[in-house]
Amino acid sequence: MGPTVERRAARGAGFLLLALGVYIVIDSARLLLTSNRPESSPVGIVLTVLSLIAMPPLARAKLGAAAGLGIRALRADAHETIVCAWLSATTLLGLGLNAVLGWWWADPVAALAMLQVIVREGVDAWRGEAGEGEVA
Repeated sequence: MGPTVERRAARGAGFLLLALGVYIVIDSARLLLTSNRPESSPVGIVLTVLSLIAMPPLARAKLGAAAGLGIRALRADAHETIVCAWLSATTLLGLGLNAVLGWWWADPVAALAMLQVIVREGVDAWRGEAGEGEVA
């Protein structure tokens, strides 16, 4: 893969992470300002659990391949996968706290807590600051 294509792919992954951060801020603010309670469905919960189970090993495999092949774009994609796993965990935590304690605000607050990681990974991918040989 040529350096130009790889740089564009890494920047694309970084852009998607930053766009996700913007979405989280907007949606969390909307939920907190309107006191909107999260809804859940059995299918949604099952998909979230499956995501939480599958994403960490997939991210490790991607990081290993990226380090072995020296592909920054794959490393950026691996970090998107890590963010997906964390968001799945925060979603389940938020739904659980709402169901057990009635804390309707837990889900948007947990998502906002993820912003630092999402923005940092997005900026790193955009700039092409991949740590060589880094595996989770």
